[in-house]
Amino acid sequence: FVPVIDKNQKPLMPTKPSRARRWIKQGKATLFFNKVVFCVRLNVEPSDRQLDDIVVGIDPGSKKEAFTVKSEHHTYLNVQADAVTHVSKRIKSRSEQRRGRRFRKRPYRQNRINRTQGGIPPSTPARWELKLRILNWLSKIYPISHIVVEDIKAWTRKGSKRWNGSFSPLEVGKQWFYDEIERRWTLFTKAGYETKQLRDTLGLKKSFNKKSDSFEAHCVDSWVLANWVVEGHDTPDNKDIVCIVPYQLHRRQLHRLQPSKGGKRHRYGGTISMGLKRGRWVQHTQHGLCFVGGFQKHRLSLHSLATGKRITLSAKLEDLTMLCFSSWRTRSAVASTP
Repeated sequence: FVPVIDKNQKPLMPTKPSRARRWIKQGKATLFFNKVVFCVRLNVEPSDRQLDDIVVGIDPGSKKEAFTVKSEHHTYLNVQADAVTHVSKRIKSRSEQRRGRRFRKRPYRQNRINRTQGGIPPSTPARWELKLRILNWLSKIYPISHIVVEDIKAWTRKGSKRWNGSFSPLEVGKQWFYDEIERRWTLFTKAGYETKQLRDTLGLKKSFNKKSDSFEAHCVDSWVLANWVVEGHDTPDNKDIVCIVPYQLHRRQLHRLQPSKGGKRHRYGGTISMGLKRGRWVQHTQHGLCFVGGFQKHRLSLHSLATGKRITLSAKLEDLTMLCFSSWRTRSAVASTP
């Protein structure tokens, strides 16, 4: 099904591909590309603005996370995202570099009070903000009304709600995420054992290979949660998955971990390449759909959306068609049919 928005960028109910093609041919709609999803924008007033309940089921995880967009009649989209796990290592590396610079025989500023003490670790907001960014992206193309999340807990003391709710960064980040959801949508939560009961009731099984791109790895739980709210199906009607991998952009570093030969400092890091923001999706005349990486000698580096590997290091600006900016790359995992 193709997502539909009106002239004011307000999402409407998705439509069938055949109807979307007819609208485009008649000039009633315009096709556009929203990251990995093709959508249509109506050029005329819609004949009906009635909206069904569309829910997003979320299955958080330590390495992978799943999102399912579903109504009573159809499953529109399954998303599996890699969790943000690299922040803590980056913070540790930054502290080591800063500490090493203070022992060099060069002028340096006096040490300041440790500004990283207090609050929550930077890895916690990075992990939960990715979930919110995905929800914001989905809400621009689907009229989402409900969110259901598998509730994860980190309790260590019995009968102490204040301690259990604030001692762990996991609990603090989760509560921030719930507060942001409740500002815009209706929130439901289910415990892990309740999700398993729903899955067993429908006769669905979950894979033990948590790092695979199969529907049974994580999306089966997000689908079960979404189906619990809107119902409508006893078995999944759509097992195709869109896999999301967040970019790991490097900050500009004047001093590298290892000194360069001859004392020459090589350019490293940053988020802008020849005026383009890194991570922007582009269409190249020869290499097709890819995203922008670094640059060298007035030539751009282009990378594959599926694997992240570099395709070329000599792309010209005039050979690119700008599509959109994204903070992640994607690949499709189409379910195999028996």
